[in-house]
Amino acid sequence: MIINSDTKIAAILKQNPAALDAIVSITPKFEKLRNPLLRKLMAGRTSIGMASKISGCSVTDFFKKLEPLGFEIDNTTMKVINEEKPKLPSFFKSLKPEQIKEFDVRPIIDEGEDPLKMIIKNVKNIQPGEALKIINSFEPTPLISLLKKQGFESYVNKIEDQLVETYFYRTGPGSVEINEKENIAEDWDAILQKFQDKLQMVDVRQLEMPLPMHRILEALDNLPEDSALFVYHKRIPVFLLPELAERKFDYRIKEICDGEVQLLIFKS
Repeated sequence: MIINSDTKIAAILKQNPAALDAIVSITPKFEKLRNPLLRKLMAGRTSIGMASKISGCSVTDFFKKLEPLGFEIDNTTMKVINEEKPKLPSFFKSLKPEQIKEFDVRPIIDEGEDPLKMIIKNVKNIQPGEALKIINSFEPTPLISLLKKQGFESYVNKIEDQLVETYFYRTGPGSVEINEKENIAEDWDAILQKFQDKLQMVDVRQLEMPLPMHRILEALDNLPEDSALFVYHKRIPVFLLPELAERKFDYRIKEICDGEVQLLIFKS
């Protein structure tokens, strides 16, 4: 079987079940794949490229583990990877220590909490010419996308497995606004009735950040124009909302109880 960064984990495991141990050996983050339920939920929708981004490893790490099992690596993919050279952005080269403010979100996440509000509080205190360094165990791709739209450049420095430093540099004045209460339960029943026979469902409650956003966007890429996506979530996905607007999706949010939120996402 020929594999590349777009190959789904499920296809690899179907081809050779021994690949499970090989993938888990890359990083402890993949231990959850040993759970049959989580494996069924995640593997069919997660590609090598997506898994490497979320876990902080590289696509090459996958290839090195899978090639001895008989998997053939797409030479085109390897050429692209070998030609990639990380470049330091100009702002990073000129930053002085006193211009960098640091915020470690790992303790907050370890407690099962969402660090978003504290991140935004820290971001709002960053002046033009300064940078906020977020210390985390993974690359915060949703946050990078969100702050890019609000005037921030970013640079991701992967120190080691489960240690990632992401710098957010403010290029100019402006406010960081996130409206997480927009479209809450507005005409929920009417929208649900409209799409009752054309609903696709996805449950991201068991997924760790930032996988829920990746999973939802992947489902939306394959959503028929006349259908809606029904999402089971643990919280209001505030990073997702600006992305939905940019992709011309409308949505409704229904808070069921603490730790349980439902979303309806459909074309505007």
